[in-house]
Amino acid sequence: MTVPAPPNPGADESSAPNFVESGEGRNRRRIAFRSRAAAGPGSPGAVWLGGFKSDMLSTKAERLDAWAAARGRAFLRFDYSGHGESSGRFEDGTIGLWLAESLDLIRRQTRGPQILVGSSMGGWIALLAARALAKSGETERLAGLVLIAPAVDFTEALMWPRMPPEARRDIETKGVWMRPSAYSPQPYPVTRALFEDGRGHLLLGGSVRAHCPVHILQGMRDPDVPWEHAMTLVQALSGDPVTITLVKDGDHRLSREEDIARLLAAVEALA
Repeated sequence: MTVPAPPNPGADESSAPNFVESGEGRNRRRIAFRSRAAAGPGSPGAVWLGGFKSDMLSTKAERLDAWAAARGRAFLRFDYSGHGESSGRFEDGTIGLWLAESLDLIRRQTRGPQILVGSSMGGWIALLAARALAKSGETERLAGLVLIAPAVDFTEALMWPRMPPEARRDIETKGVWMRPSAYSPQPYPVTRALFEDGRGHLLLGGSVRAHCPVHILQGMRDPDVPWEHAMTLVQALSGDPVTITLVKDGDHRLSREEDIARLLAAVEALA
């Protein structure tokens, strides 16, 4: 498969995505991505890892792209399969599948050290990606992690315990539950496969390594990922330098202007 060349720095790269085939067999998907090449060598690039049911055109991803353009930094963002402009059905996705796609895009579409910026579920995937890169001897690819309301182990630690009995029953007997969304009028499917696969990628309960500096941004009024969950992650990351910024009036999205300023400052500090 021929991979599209990185676009020229300063070009209008947000108008249309590029596509790459990722995965094998039944897991093969057409993944949409937008990338920005560095204006020069020497500084780490950044990779956006979005959240559950989010996409690469979110406010935070767009602002990070503008930051990269202004500073001549490389930047990669993409949609997991079943999200945004990528192919596949959302209900066929799992943590393992989206992790594999993320690693494939990082390895094929970036060069040198990268700052992985993970939002919500993307925070979990960023840590899993860091572990996979370290296991394959690629720790030099990790310049840092910026995690926004990191929903580490969310299937087991955050979602399953809050589900009503009828929802668990649907998961176990039908294999799917249509979950109401606080961010959309339409419910979305949550599958048994998502939970079963998620159990194979749990991180908490032991030591977690990022193999690079980590900065966590966490709202204290987040209804989806409680700030105490972020503190549990800080304790687990005992072998890495970790900074956490608790935003007292911050929600889950952390997309206000002041929140975006904190995000860009965190990335800038690692870059």
